[in-house]
Amino acid sequence: MTQISDSLRLLFETSVEDEGDRYTVAIPPELVENGSIDTDGTYRIALLAADEAEAADSEPSPAEPSSVSRPEPAPSHSQGPPVEEGEVRTVSIDTLGDQGDGIAKVERGFIVIVPGTKPGDRVEVEITDVKETVAFAETVGEATVR
Repeated sequence: MTQISDSLRLLFETSVEDEGDRYTVAIPPELVENGSIDTDGTYRIALLAADEAEAADSEPSPAEPSSVSRPEPAPSHSQGPPVEEGEVRTVSIDTLGDQGDGIAKVERGFIVIVPGTKPGDRVEVEITDVKETVAFAETVGEATVR
């Protein structure tokens, strides 16, 4: 099972480009434009398989920092986060983060972090904070185990 660190700052879908002697990870322009990524910074990245089945069975692979270019934005990013602050919904906890918080995936693989939950829990949550690539929530009901 893939463990996603609680120190995760960004999560987005992109492609890896083969440039002969190196590979480039395309960064969506809006992440640079909104200040989420600084073009002068150095970043540690992890790559997860896009296929849900592969991602559940594989561990993240560290990679070298990417060069920042102006690629076409990924279609899923142009729609914005699929959740809103104050929204109440039921989610299934898939895995735990490094700090022990439950991690759920909702539409388009968007991550929702829910403290006090564990894999297999199905919980009603209220979204408390929404970032470009991740949201945080608190439980508002009892957890049920699948």
